[in-house]
Amino acid sequence: MEPGNDTQISEFLLLGFSEDPELQPLIFGLFLSMYLIIVLGNLLIILAITSDSHLHTPMYFFLSNLSFLDICFTSTTIPKMLWNIQMKSKSITYGGCVTQIYFLILFAVLDIFLLTVMAYDRFVAICHPLHYTVIMNPRLCGLLVLMSWIINILNSLLQSLMMLRLSFCTNFEIPHFFCELNHMVQLACSDTFLNNIVMYFAAVLLGGGPFAGIIYSYSKIVSSIRRISSAQGKYKAFSTCASHLSVVSLFYCTMLGVYLSSAATHSAHSTSVMYTVVTPMLNPFIYSLRNKELKKGLKMLFGKETIKPSY
Repeated sequence: MEPGNDTQISEFLLLGFSEDPELQPLIFGLFLSMYLIIVLGNLLIILAITSDSHLHTPMYFFLSNLSFLDICFTSTTIPKMLWNIQMKSKSITYGGCVTQIYFLILFAVLDIFLLTVMAYDRFVAICHPLHYTVIMNPRLCGLLVLMSWIINILNSLLQSLMMLRLSFCTNFEIPHFFCELNHMVQLACSDTFLNNIVMYFAAVLLGGGPFAGIIYSYSKIVSSIRRISSAQGKYKAFSTCASHLSVVSLFYCTMLGVYLSSAATHSAHSTSVMYTVVTPMLNPFIYSLRNKELKKGLKMLFGKETIKPSY
């Protein structure tokens, strides 16, 4: 499918954070450091879960998938930004921009779906503990992840194809360090009514629906915890979902901040960094610092690498 404009544009300009040449090395070093922390932190969680048989449970299966998505999500934007800084360039090709939007939508909404599935997992574990292993069987867990991928691949494909019908006349500057769908629609000089309808319908359905599921799951969890008589039992039940609740709160608060500040460029920069970089960077720390089983798995992982078995 060809774009709707006759004079095909070849590239857009990613304005990034600052045009000051003196700040570019600082920005490069900062984002490179955060990217390495994201990749290494989430990779360690994946390796710890796969190498420790005690962590082969539904909760950690979903967590390993979330860590993989965080790596993919940040790899969609940060390497391109680092490359542009190194090459002293701000350009991104039209095809590169469409591709970036496709994968950004795919991994961002997949994050939402996985957080929802993890909320359901915690709901079953706390509200129906005796039937947990029966309900959250490997087949259901695999099916939930597979369906999430299929739905979001189709959604991302639809959003990308809808963008191809837009025409861009004179303004090719994107006030971000990556291509973002909402800003691309705003830059178009052709009719964007259908794009806005599809975009906001998908946001309500694929963003609001899972959020409602998370709210419902935690309302049942809170109700179930309140019925526990002992304070120790309440603390133990709450601690099993505290990490997930922290990640959900961080993710949705930063996403909300992006939309509330989209009218202000500088504010939008800070909030977009929060949900595209800072949140994936903090997730491994949130889960590992509050989780004894995962910390034990990480210690075993490092032990396997440094301690040789004696015969």
